[in-house]
Amino acid sequence: GLRSGKLGEQCEAVVRFPRLFQKYPFPILINSAFLKLADVFRVGNNFLRLCVLKVTQQSEKHLEKILNVDEFVKRVFSVIHSNDPVARAITLRMLGSMASIIPERKNAHHSIRQSLDSHDNVEVEAAIFAAANFSAQSKDFAVGICNKISEMIQGLATPVDLKLKLIPILQHMHHDASLASSSRQLLQQLVTSYPSTKMVIVTLHTFTLLAASSLVDIPKQIQLLLQYLKNDPRKAVKRLAIQDLKLLANKTPHTWSRENIQALCESALNTPYDSLKMGMLSVLSTLSGTIAIKQYFSSAPGAAATTARSFDLVKLAQECCYHNNRGIAAHGVRILTNISASCQEKDLLPLEQDAVFGLEALLVLCSQDDSPGAQATLKITLTCMVKLVKCRPHLSQSVVESLLTQLHSAQDSARILMCHCLAAIAMQLPVLADGMLGDLMDLYKLIGQSATDKKQELLVSLATVIFVSSQKALSTEIKTVIKQQLENASNGWTAYRIARQASRMGNHDMARELYQSLLTQVASEHFYFWLNSLKEFSHAEQCLTGLQEDNYSSALSCIAEALKSYHKGIASLTAASTPLNPLSFQCGFVKLRIDLLQAFSQLICTCNSLKTSPPPAIATTIAMTSGNDLQRCGRISNQACAPMKHSMEEFRNLATRYGDLYQSSFDADSATLRNVELQQQSCLLISHAIEALILDPESASFQEYSSNGTAHVESEYERRMMSVFNHVLEEVESLNRKYAPVSYLASNTCLCNAVIALLKVPLSFQRYFFQKLQSTSIKLALSPSPRNPAEPIAVQNNQQLALKVEGVVQHGSKPGLFRKIQSVCLNVSSVLQSKSGQDYKIPIDNMTNEMEQRVEPHNDYFSTQFLLNFVILGTHNITVESSVIDSNGIVWKTGPKTTIFVKSLEDPYSQQVRLQQQQGQPPSQQQQQRTAYSRF
Repeated sequence: GLRSGKLGEQCEAVVRFPRLFQKYPFPILINSAFLKLADVFRVGNNFLRLCVLKVTQQSEKHLEKILNVDEFVKRVFSVIHSNDPVARAITLRMLGSMASIIPERKNAHHSIRQSLDSHDNVEVEAAIFAAANFSAQSKDFAVGICNKISEMIQGLATPVDLKLKLIPILQHMHHDASLASSSRQLLQQLVTSYPSTKMVIVTLHTFTLLAASSLVDIPKQIQLLLQYLKNDPRKAVKRLAIQDLKLLANKTPHTWSRENIQALCESALNTPYDSLKMGMLSVLSTLSGTIAIKQYFSSAPGAAATTARSFDLVKLAQECCYHNNRGIAAHGVRILTNISASCQEKDLLPLEQDAVFGLEALLVLCSQDDSPGAQATLKITLTCMVKLVKCRPHLSQSVVESLLTQLHSAQDSARILMCHCLAAIAMQLPVLADGMLGDLMDLYKLIGQSATDKKQELLVSLATVIFVSSQKALSTEIKTVIKQQLENASNGWTAYRIARQASRMGNHDMARELYQSLLTQVASEHFYFWLNSLKEFSHAEQCLTGLQEDNYSSALSCIAEALKSYHKGIASLTAASTPLNPLSFQCGFVKLRIDLLQAFSQLICTCNSLKTSPPPAIATTIAMTSGNDLQRCGRISNQACAPMKHSMEEFRNLATRYGDLYQSSFDADSATLRNVELQQQSCLLISHAIEALILDPESASFQEYSSNGTAHVESEYERRMMSVFNHVLEEVESLNRKYAPVSYLASNTCLCNAVIALLKVPLSFQRYFFQKLQSTSIKLALSPSPRNPAEPIAVQNNQQLALKVEGVVQHGSKPGLFRKIQSVCLNVSSVLQSKSGQDYKIPIDNMTNEMEQRVEPHNDYFSTQFLLNFVILGTHNITVESSVIDSNGIVWKTGPKTTIFVKSLEDPYSQQVRLQQQQGQPPSQQQQQRTAYSRF
């Protein structure tokens, strides 16, 4: 490794450090590793120094974990006094890379300033790199270096290529208003003094970045860029202006005035170059999806009198919709779609039609072409279609028909994307009628015997559309066609993906058959058990589809059959889990489903027992006189009403457990979370119905359970569940209004029918059950920590333990896909496990430790400290539990939970006093004042 005499082995050891940091990202290792690297940097040759520099730049987020910063800097900085300009240059770059942890080091500032005057080009470029990094971090350095930079830029002795490298440093001069203002003035002078293309491009871009950081001069910058776009004849400058306008459109769309958008529209209408027109339309399409578009229409002069079509932006979009350049046409339809979606108060019926026609034309054009450009344009077109249909449901029929018509003649890659679009539209609105299924089935048969990747993907996409369009039940003919096609042309993975989609859409009979066929095709027993569990769950849900209202005995037998399959399935699922993939969400979800089915079954049995043994007519009067509500149930109060109360509490308990599952699923997608929420709401609904109909009709309120009709429904499953919820609530409310004391027969019938209605909606196994797109975990390290986990840490009872908690947030391949961690909440609690020594009368505050702290991770690392008291002698169990808070302020119980043991020992002085007392020697007056607990 590093101690080797061979240069190659030393270099190999150095470049492997980033992987080590990734594996164990805690300060104790990172500090010692960087000190070793600093030693290598100090004594090694320039190639080794370069390797250390690269490692430092790759591990930038770990730099703040260096504990001995002074020692690290001292070792690195010693090389700055070398006679070798290359060694000095590498050291300057090293210092620049460390600017985040040493922003105010004056010796580093001085070295950079000195090196800017060097006669060696390599050293000067390194000094420029370091100056840019320090300017971004340190206000003092930025203020001090600003004049030096401006002198060098304006100095005649400075070569032009060096000036081009110095100018970008000015983008960091945003620490205060006066510094930003002086930098803007200098840049303004440069733009006019040096009109060459390269200088104008670099200066304008620096100008934009400075404005974007300082925020105050953005409107002026937009005007300046538009001026260059309009008046400068050079295409390179125009392109740069468009690129910077796009940056400002993304960052601050609210600062764009109507005049700015109007000027951009005029430039786009007048330019003869397609590439420039496409760039300007790209900026306009970005703005059209933001608040800027509303400002454009609302602040128009005489807005009331003008129609939407008379605006230049609309004219431009309509003109571009049918342009022979696909990219320009895509931006045109995107602008029209965004206007139709966001500006609903205008006379927009013609614009909607223009948008639909433009989208259909682009669809025809791009679906015939297999090139990457055409596919990218097609994606934009289909996204616009989904957005337009979501905002304007009355357009859905024509959009879906055009998609279905085009499916037959399209290329395979385009067909896949079109199927995704159809599925997305059909999930929101039930637009795919049974008549359209014929077209889809014909296409499914036409796919042919090919086994290419595209065909496999198309099989899955088409099957998804078929499942979405026929969610009630698949006919035997459709099932036969799908299975036949899978046998002919597919591999096992395709069949599994189709089965997974069937489970998500509630087509459990199809899913069960596919899982059954795949059981013998897997190589690992874990996969076998996983598929077997999915087959059993699908069979269980299939048993529940035969439920009928008012037929309670068959309902009980169906639930019993489903429970039998679920128990088999959960055994298989447990066998499928591994330490690396514990399937905790899946097991939790299925266990809750089993408990929910058992609770439903118990409720139907209780209702049946109430029917066979109703209470006497005078039960209500007895209840009123005795003050015991359960007496309303008459002589069977303990046999029937007590079980009802128990049943209500069970449903509430299930709702709480569903809430806990929701809170522990930080990485789940929104559809999965909504599914868990619907299960929780069904439990609350039944518990409310029991309370309202049987236990306490007077105090039951309907306000908190009334569904929000305006909420946007995302799937057919959610639509059907919400419909059942509303129906049950209406039934319960109407029973309560019609019959003041609700008859037991009516209430029991209502409850049983509610259970059957909920179970008749096929359960949807959502994406997170099968696939984890986002992965987030927290790794904790506690100090002090014992060498052996079972061994306790010794602490004297008159001292406090300083417990340091460090943690690292670890991400998968797509960090922050659904939600991001804003802060981490650490909860520390201690429990006395075993007591040793005498019992003292101790204040209750000193008996337990219960503390909570919130820390914000920086570069995925956080640390904090807790001071804990252990006054009572004995062994204490300390538990540290972490949960995360996302950017919306929602708390997620992600874990982990770490435990250590502490042994509280008697301090020597107290021990001495106690021994003296036991031997009968009275303690001295001074000793009496200093008893063990006087300080607390």
